[in-house]
Amino acid sequence: MMRLSYSTSGRPQCEIGTLAIPLSALVATAILIICIIVVCGVSLLLGSTYIPVDSLLKNQLTEAQNFAVWDVRLPRLLLGALAGWNLAMTGVMLQAISRNPIAEPGLLGLSQGAMLTILIVLILMPNISLSLLPVAAIVGGGGVAFILIALVGKGTKNGIEILLMGIALDTVLSSLNGVLLLYTPPETSYSVTAWLSGSLFQASKESLLSLLPWLLLSLPAAMLIGRSLNRYELGEDMASALGEPIHITRPLILIVAVTMSSVAVSAVGPITFLGILAPHLIGHFCPLSGRVRLWLSGLMGALLVISADLMTRLLSSDTPVPLGLSLIIIGMPMFMMICRLQAHKATHR
Repeated sequence: MMRLSYSTSGRPQCEIGTLAIPLSALVATAILIICIIVVCGVSLLLGSTYIPVDSLLKNQLTEAQNFAVWDVRLPRLLLGALAGWNLAMTGVMLQAISRNPIAEPGLLGLSQGAMLTILIVLILMPNISLSLLPVAAIVGGGGVAFILIALVGKGTKNGIEILLMGIALDTVLSSLNGVLLLYTPPETSYSVTAWLSGSLFQASKESLLSLLPWLLLSLPAAMLIGRSLNRYELGEDMASALGEPIHITRPLILIVAVTMSSVAVSAVGPITFLGILAPHLIGHFCPLSGRVRLWLSGLMGALLVISADLMTRLLSSDTPVPLGLSLIIIGMPMFMMICRLQAHKATHR
C-alpha cells in the first residue's frame, strides 16, 4: 500500500511497503521520463525523411518511412539512451569511490583504454563480430583501472591524486589511439575517426542487441551497490565505521563502473564530460544520494545524449557534427550556470 509520510529530515516521501522514496525523486523521475518521451517523439518524426504524426500513430507508413523509423531512428534512439544511461551512472559510481566530484570515465582514462583495445582488435581482425567488441572494450577499461590502482596505491584517499593520474593515463592512451588509427584498414578508418569523437551513425539493430545483454547484467548490480554509495559519499573512514565492507564493495563498484562505461564506449565512442554533467545537474535540482541519484543521473544521461543526437541530425548537412560536440554545446551552458548558482549560494550563506 502506498502512503505519504515524512522522513526524519522533514522531507515528504512515498512509502511503498518497506520502501521509502523521496517525493522529489518521484517528481524528478516523472519530469525526466516525459522529457525523454517528447524528445524521442520529435526524433522519430524529424529528419531527411519526414514522418507525419498521424501516419506514425496509424502505422500507415511507406516503405522508405518504415525503414527510416524502425531501422535507422529507433535503434539510434535506444542505443543513445542506453549509452547515456550507462555513462552517467558510471560517473556517479566513480565520484563516490574516488571522493572527487569531477571523476568520470573519460578523465580517468577508462574510455581511452576501451578504445585502445577496440582499435587493436579492428586492426588484427577487421571482420570481427560486433558482439565481441564490448568484450574487448571491457578488457581495455579493466586494464586501465588496474594500472590506475597500481600507480596511485590501493590505500590512497586523495581524490586529486587519482584524478591527475587518470588524466595522465588518458593523455598517453589518446596518443596511442592516434598512432593506431594510422594502421586501421582504409575502409574502417573514416568510421573509427567519427567514433573517436562520439557518434551514433553506426547504430543498428545488431549493435543494439550486442549492448543489451551487458546492460541487463550491469543494471541490477548498479542498483544493488546503490546503498553502498551512500556510505562512500560520507568518506571511506565513515563508511568503514558504519560497517561497509570496503575491501569487497569498492572493487565491485569499480568492476561494475568499468563494465558499464566500456560497453557504452564500444557502442558510441568516448563521450567525455557526460559522467560529470548528468550527476551534477541532478545534484543541483534534486540533491539526493545512493540508488536515487544513480537512477536519476541515468535518466538525465539518456535525455542529454538523445537531445544531443537530435541536435546533431538537425544541424548536419554534408558534414556530420560529432555527438560529443553537440553534447558540450547543450550541456556546458547549463553546467556553467549551475556552478555559478552554487558559488553564489555558498557566498551568501
